[in-house]
Amino acid sequence: MIEQNENWVSIEEAAKYMDVKPRTIRSWIQKEDCDIPAHKIGKQWKFKMSELDAWVKSGKSAM
Repeated sequence: MIEQNENWVSIEEAAKYMDVKPRTIRSWIQKEDCDIPAHKIGKQWKFKMSELDAWVKSGKSAM
């Protein structure tokens, strides 16, 4: 369940949270079958930590 007050984080913050490089996150965004929960807000990609956690738990991050 996503908390309503959860902040959006940048690619750099998401990468740090997931212990990967920002370029890895960008690569996942470009892969159609990867389905990373990224949201384009203006010109920037943003993430919710809870959505990233659910994505990892689903096993989709292993693709």
